[in-house]
Amino acid sequence: MQIYVVGGAVRDEWLGRPSADRDYVVVGATPEELLAQGFRPVGKDFPVFIHPHSGEEYALARTERKSGRGYHGFTFHAAPDVTLADDLGRRDLTINAMAKDEAGQLIDPHHGRRDLADKVLRHVGPAFAEDPVRLLRLARFAARFGDFTVAPETLALMRAMVAGGEVDHLVAERVWQELARGLMEAEPARMFEVLRECGALARLLPEVDALFGVPQRADYHPEIDAGIHTLLVVSQSARRGYALPVRFAALTHDLGKALTPTDIRPRHVGHEERGVGLIEQMAARLRVPVDCRELALLMARHHGVIHRAGDLRAATLVGLLEKCDALRRPQRFEQLLQACLCDYTGRLGWQDCPYASPERLRAALAAVNTVDAGAIARACDTPQQIPERIHMARVRAVSQALDMGYCHHV
Repeated sequence: MQIYVVGGAVRDEWLGRPSADRDYVVVGATPEELLAQGFRPVGKDFPVFIHPHSGEEYALARTERKSGRGYHGFTFHAAPDVTLADDLGRRDLTINAMAKDEAGQLIDPHHGRRDLADKVLRHVGPAFAEDPVRLLRLARFAARFGDFTVAPETLALMRAMVAGGEVDHLVAERVWQELARGLMEAEPARMFEVLRECGALARLLPEVDALFGVPQRADYHPEIDAGIHTLLVVSQSARRGYALPVRFAALTHDLGKALTPTDIRPRHVGHEERGVGLIEQMAARLRVPVDCRELALLMARHHGVIHRAGDLRAATLVGLLEKCDALRRPQRFEQLLQACLCDYTGRLGWQDCPYASPERLRAALAAVNTVDAGAIARACDTPQQIPERIHMARVRAVSQALDMGYCHHV
């Protein structure tokens, strides 16, 4: 029995990056031998085991054979006669197909170390095309290693995968899993650039792909269409270290611009509501988590009004806070303001521009929170009076804050 560290841990060590976990390949062993040593199996049909003490994953060396379409269409073969070279040969990228033996010696049959030095993402072999998830994984690695390029032959293979319909067989959960991971990488815009370059964006996220080529307003940079602006907004969300719901809202906030009638472009009157249906469509198809979906819908509906917060009167500010459920969901409202900041600064030359709307809305929310809704409700003669009187009290509180300068527009 021989044990090797493989994959990401080896790659990250050469890059000088921390690695969250270590994966091991076991050569020359059977499941029975590992079970006898106290290893716990993961699943019934997959030759992966959990170490009894460290909790790390140990996989029997295996080969794969294509047996159907999509992610699940594989038959695995794990046996003592499967070599390390066999196992490394089934992996996706050369930078992930390296191993280290127990003496620390590097095994690199596919020149992954060279590709790390050259900053190239390159597929190991033709089997890459058999698994459409690998296309998504490569795009995610492009987001992690933002200065890496995709090898020309790999990009050509990815285009062939798209043309052959392989990506159409991806299951929704796996698409969202890779998308969410990519959004949380350092350079998430790179993921969408790579997907678009190989043609996969139009298949997987047609709502986003449709933004490219759609002109923006005249006050935007003339070379920045709605698609490029969206990627700049996503980049801002990563630059500021925001959570996944904010990053997803950044990606989807302008989807409605693709539906703007051509005769009124580059004005996009009403694009907010047009985008709501597209977000619902995307979220249902990809089974997007509720927190991401809800924030994206709020962003689509209200970001235009939030940008104009400096010009809004007290009654409009209170109405906006109520529509966003800011009193009951202040943390989500704060994420909405973060997404709006990314949108505002997601233009060339605007990355560090001051943005006053969040401060004004936070001050308005603080004023609204001073209203004792319970006391107002107890003073009402009928239940029907309660909502209107609470609303009016909130408006008065915000109006007073405006008069005192607490909601000033910087």
